[in-house]
Amino acid sequence: MYIKHWGLEHRPFDKQDDPRFYYPSETHQAALLKLRYAIENRQGGGLLVGMSGLGKTRLVGGLFQSLTDVCQPQVHLRFPQLGPESLMAYLAAELSGERHGHVSLEGSLQLIEKVLADNVRQGRHALIVIDDAHVLCGTETMETVRLLWNYEPAWTVLLAGQLALLPALERMPEMEERLSVKCLLRRFTADETAAYVSHRLRVAGAADADAVFQPPALQAVHERTDGVPRKINRLADMALLIGFAEELPNIDADRIQAIADELELQVPATGRRAA
Repeated sequence: MYIKHWGLEHRPFDKQDDPRFYYPSETHQAALLKLRYAIENRQGGGLLVGMSGLGKTRLVGGLFQSLTDVCQPQVHLRFPQLGPESLMAYLAAELSGERHGHVSLEGSLQLIEKVLADNVRQGRHALIVIDDAHVLCGTETMETVRLLWNYEPAWTVLLAGQLALLPALERMPEMEERLSVKCLLRRFTADETAAYVSHRLRVAGAADADAVFQPPALQAVHERTDGVPRKINRLADMALLIGFAEELPNIDADRIQAIADELELQVPATGRRAA
């Protein structure tokens, strides 16, 4: 709706998985480097944690794209709320590419072992990423996940989830010791927020990405979202829509504050960081 008004080719703050929109912040690049190190050196496991909205799933997508063909097959489990038998059946099917309806736990294990053995003989290394792994804390399925490392070094298992994963793993030292790398994503600084907004506008086709939001507006975006990418996307997208409706040449700080009030994006004072 507002694309033509701002001289864009795409919506810059949409939820698309287009890798071009990935912003290489310091925290994301450091995590990507460590995770790649674990995988390419065929280490058993890795951990990626951060609060909701920091881009963990998008980072995992970028990780998959950055790996060589040697790192195959790759499985990204996005909905881990499965029982142990269902989890192993899912992994067996994804790794082998075979679907057989109901398969017993023993049958799934046998198929996984066969696939991994063949994979190793071909010089390849499998990768399993379990997203939203924090939902498994305290469940029987988490114990099954721990047992997945019995197949090390035939594959690397990465856990990605929210901060609740950290205390849960502290209570499972036998699982934590399998994690060769641990990555904690942080929120953007004020400078990173401004660079993130400009980057996405530029990728979306803006001729002058720095002219769409006034500098004080970008500072307001950071303060009202506390540097959380998902919140930045929501606020900036709405600002472009309102700016189009009001035929504004650019977005100022007052407009950001008014829109943030409507979206109820206020961050408690104790949760804000200095710019």
